[in-house]
Amino acid sequence: MPTPPKDFPSLLGDDDLYYFREGTHTRLYDKLGAHPGVVDGAWGTSFAVWAPRAEAVSLVGDFNAWDRVAHPMRPVKTSGIWETFAPGVGKGALYKYHVRSAAHSGYAADKADPFAFAAECPPGTASIVWDDGYRWGDAGWLAARKMRRPLAEPMSIFEVHLGGFRRVPEDGQRMLTYRELAPRLVEHVTERGYTHVEIMPVMEHPFYGSWGYQVTAFFAPTRRHGPPEDFMALVDR
Repeated sequence: MPTPPKDFPSLLGDDDLYYFREGTHTRLYDKLGAHPGVVDGAWGTSFAVWAPRAEAVSLVGDFNAWDRVAHPMRPVKTSGIWETFAPGVGKGALYKYHVRSAAHSGYAADKADPFAFAAECPPGTASIVWDDGYRWGDAGWLAARKMRRPLAEPMSIFEVHLGGFRRVPEDGQRMLTYRELAPRLVEHVTERGYTHVEIMPVMEHPFYGSWGYQVTAFFAPTRRHGPPEDFMALVDR
């Protein structure tokens, strides 16, 4: 596996850092996390994580045998953000950040990426490099939405926990996948006259008993029901 170049362009420009420090960067998920692409003619993935109290941060994963020195990350000015570019690393790669604390001498740990777009299915805890190719099919719905009057129309919300909505008894009471949930959930709410669906936390979480309220990846739908594209298909439906 190629080592990261010593000098590579950052995904974070001066405006990004300004709005980040101000707390008003509304598309930070485009900058932090893992983003496959081409940098200076080399294909790979850019990684960035906020670790303001870190003495050092490195990228570890299945692509470097979880070696804590193979892919060191560099600080981005005084922002507390650390970044690197890993040539040859792409979709499907498992990774974490090895963070060495500056506040607690000698303490270091491998941490999942809170900005990851995908994660291992628990009990696995690694983040996954992801780059979906899903094409949304909601153009007609978005066009029709402009004609609605949401403040004047009736509203009835169906709150649902995806893992508890229905099970498959003939298959060991397993949970439904996102693709299996889509038609069943739509049929259920349509027949009963609901206008909206409120999904209980679906972001990745290690302890299932929390019902999703112990989030480890804010932009990764839980792998318990399938990959990110399948969750997008559920929302589309």
